[in-house]
Amino acid sequence: MLEVIELDIPEVRILCPKRHGDDRGFFSETYNKALLSDAGIDIDFVQDNHAYSAEKGTVRGLHYQMPPFAQDKLVRVVRGAILDIAVDLRVGSSTYGQHVSSVISAENGKQILVPAGFAHGLVTLEPHTEVLYKVSQYYAPEHDRGILWNDPELAIDWGLAEADAILSPKDRKLPRLAEVAACFSYPEAAQA
Repeated sequence: MLEVIELDIPEVRILCPKRHGDDRGFFSETYNKALLSDAGIDIDFVQDNHAYSAEKGTVRGLHYQMPPFAQDKLVRVVRGAILDIAVDLRVGSSTYGQHVSSVISAENGKQILVPAGFAHGLVTLEPHTEVLYKVSQYYAPEHDRGILWNDPELAIDWGLAEADAILSPKDRKLPRLAEVAACFSYPEAAQA
């Protein structure tokens, strides 16, 4: 069984795989193509990624790939916790430039589905956090893009002071939303 919860931007969804627990721990199917298909999610994932962040307050993002290598992402946490954020980049969408967020953790077992047409980012809420995520297109460095994590136009509450954020040099230099070329349109982004 798979519970699917729509967020305020309904294309971004929380997936809650059932956990079967006993005194030894639990068992969970973290990915089942047939269950996703039954929930109306037909995505062929082609690559798994694993990110480890040593420190609490590590910010990754906001990242996306341009078409034709736009990626759907299915994100879960196997150790620690994150605040996961998706920003709508689909020109013509009523939610363009808006974001949704959710706490995803090893403890709650939730996953977040971030479709193509959204920038994706996260901040670690605990030290030694490990994130696994599936993507629907291979990494294409020439199509790799991003938006500055603290762009004031986005008004994202990351839950930490800017001075406490740990970022890569690349992520510190990303442009603001107003400075990036539009590459997604609504509703075509869902077909990227």
